[in-house]
Amino acid sequence: MKKFALIGAAGYIAPRHMKAIRDTGNNLVAAFDPYDGVGIMDSHFPDADFFTEFERFDRHIDKLRRQGNAIDFVSICSPNYLHDAHIRFGLRAGCDVICEKPLVLNPWNIDAIQEIENETGKKVYTILQLRLHPSIIALRERVKQSSPDKIFDIDLTYITSRGKWYGRSWKGDASKSGGIATNIGVHFFDMLTWVFGNVKQNVATRMDADSAEGYLQLEKANVKWFLSIDYNEIPEEVRNQGKRTYRKLSMNEEEIEFSDGFTELHTQSYAGILQGNGYGIEETRKAIEIVSSIRV
Repeated sequence: MKKFALIGAAGYIAPRHMKAIRDTGNNLVAAFDPYDGVGIMDSHFPDADFFTEFERFDRHIDKLRRQGNAIDFVSICSPNYLHDAHIRFGLRAGCDVICEKPLVLNPWNIDAIQEIENETGKKVYTILQLRLHPSIIALRERVKQSSPDKIFDIDLTYITSRGKWYGRSWKGDASKSGGIATNIGVHFFDMLTWVFGNVKQNVATRMDADSAEGYLQLEKANVKWFLSIDYNEIPEEVRNQGKRTYRKLSMNEEEIEFSDGFTELHTQSYAGILQGNGYGIEETRKAIEIVSSIRV
């Protein structure tokens, strides 16, 4: 049984990490979040220590290490702009790290973290759950089996509506979240390069607080993409069904269905990492380069 610490226990994605730790048979020993509304922990690890001040969390993790009861993994679900610092903390605390996407906001942060990996002998892993989705795996196999000169036309639309709170939170601050393309799009860009190859051209044609749009030329595909948090962008027929999220991925006008099947992908990600098959830092580079370039 591995011992975990969690940074960012109160956010949207943290419960998926708690569930993954529990369902893979491991234990959450300590958690940190400046916000103390973390009752969700009672459903998973009611005995875990909890801290609202990072300094006390840091001291606790160090005390456990000195007592011979060191943490094995630090899981990171903090705001995007803090990932880099929290990854460094985990490595220097002698732990392997599992970090939510985006791993970092800029490619040069990847290089710096790799240096600390080498210094500490510890590893950083990230959650690239779309690579585990059966529909995306099947799509990748289709592309691999196509003729070498085949170029696919891809249309990706993802609209996940958010309320007024979004703009008031760190997510609405591009310096902290990286903006829409980074915050809600980075895992799609990872998926696209994983399936269709390296980037040849990357053009953003629209970029504002609520939406982003652009064009990617990849080795095996020409991609039109659109990302938004604006409820009004969702097609009317979908809104009439009471839905607030809309995903569409088509290849040569054939729709690829991948709306379902997400509930267990974090647990699958953790299982892979614990078996030594996780996605490391270098796996994140292409998507980070895409969103960093879009931001500039």
